[in-house]
Amino acid sequence: MQSPLLSVENVTVSFDGFKALNGMSLQLLPTSIRVLVGPNGAGKSTLLDTIIGHVRPSEGKVIFKGEEITHMNEYRIVRKGICRKFQAPGILENLTVVDNLNVAAQQNRECYRSFGVGLSRDVRERVEHVLEKIGLKDRRKALAGQLAHGQKQWLEIGMVVASDADLLLLDEPAAGMSPDESSQTAELIRGLSQKHSILVIDHDMTFVAQLEAPVTVMHMGRLLKEGTLEEIQRDPVVISVYLGREKEVPHA
Repeated sequence: MQSPLLSVENVTVSFDGFKALNGMSLQLLPTSIRVLVGPNGAGKSTLLDTIIGHVRPSEGKVIFKGEEITHMNEYRIVRKGICRKFQAPGILENLTVVDNLNVAAQQNRECYRSFGVGLSRDVRERVEHVLEKIGLKDRRKALAGQLAHGQKQWLEIGMVVASDADLLLLDEPAAGMSPDESSQTAELIRGLSQKHSILVIDHDMTFVAQLEAPVTVMHMGRLLKEGTLEEIQRDPVVISVYLGREKEVPHA
């Protein structure tokens, strides 16, 4: 039986007495996708913050590749192989596309190394592979700030991939995209799962369906339900608590 890459075990996170996470548990296998859905305030982003070490739980633990990382510094967790993409693109707009990827790919990020000087062959090959994956090879010399919104999202996904992390945390990676761009993004994420494990937060059920992945529903900081998208949409508890109506829902 395959061991989990990530285990979140009975984690509780409190802010001034409010439990943003309340005994939340989750497992993610190597080279897999898991989609995290739930209403606003369900604790989805707090869960990602806890995994990456940005917030500390008062109870429970986070285990990554068999090692507990619950109280590890955030930079050490990143070096262990976890990288996060936030909802709003966090690209460096005054740098070119390829320089954004060079910066992300560097383990040693002194300025003179990040802009192409002294880059190892491994890093150069990884960046070229990522450019191909995200469909921006012909825009490599363009300033990142000149890209269209969807392309900026793809660039930041590429920056996460260029870090060579084993676990990618993607917060609404298709936010603000057209239907065609969303479909391309889902295809990109499915392809990335051949090498990486990916935890995706999203609320667009059309996009979630295109990911073809198991779904975890959160509510009030807890695990509410896990299953396929079809199982989630038919579940009466999810319908009453999350969807709020007994119909197939295009957007949750």
